[in-house]
Amino acid sequence: MRFNAIIFDLDGTLLDTLEDLTDSMNYTLNAFGYKSITLDQARTYVGNGIEKFLELSLPQGRLNRDFSDCLRVFKKHYSKNLENKTRPYEGILQLLEQVKAKGYKTAIVSNKFDAAVKKICPKYFNGYIDVAIGESDKIRKKPAPDSVYMALEMLGCDKSQACYVGDSDVDANTAKNAGIAFIGVSWGFRDKELLYSLGAATVIDKPEQLLSFI
Repeated sequence: MRFNAIIFDLDGTLLDTLEDLTDSMNYTLNAFGYKSITLDQARTYVGNGIEKFLELSLPQGRLNRDFSDCLRVFKKHYSKNLENKTRPYEGILQLLEQVKAKGYKTAIVSNKFDAAVKKICPKYFNGYIDVAIGESDKIRKKPAPDSVYMALEMLGCDKSQACYVGDSDVDANTAKNAGIAFIGVSWGFRDKELLYSLGAATVIDKPEQLLSFI
């Protein structure tokens, strides 16, 4: 066993959340008279927290006078609709079952707001995830390593015994900043070549392949 703990990203790694995120963003944009974004646009906008998602989706971004109100509406709408189309990627639940059976400690560290992370995890991963941490005012968001360090402390694990599994440049940089190994996944929101260029130890194409590297 190379590692004792596996820290996962959430959106684009364990869960396909893109449609629900896009639907809530378009509900928000339309409510304020702005045009919808496409799924392909949303795919490139997500990964760095909802404020950045809104900044990239809203004309003029943070300079738009509606930014704060849009953020409030998005949070409210998404909180009520985050399970409409969201689902685990194929093979994820089987992977988590095997990971736990083999005795690994597990965590989720996400830039999704903390209330959503803590609502989603019991629904989809009950019993499979030991620690779940999302974005909040109490801790710097990824790619700062703070939330990874918090997860490791809660798991009782040294960083030399942990790896981070994710799908984006934010995840790669988070692992780098935390000083832990990064394993990329190709089924998420960024492409394989980018993940390798950012220092991924490997990039897997199917969830079950993770077992060969941990």
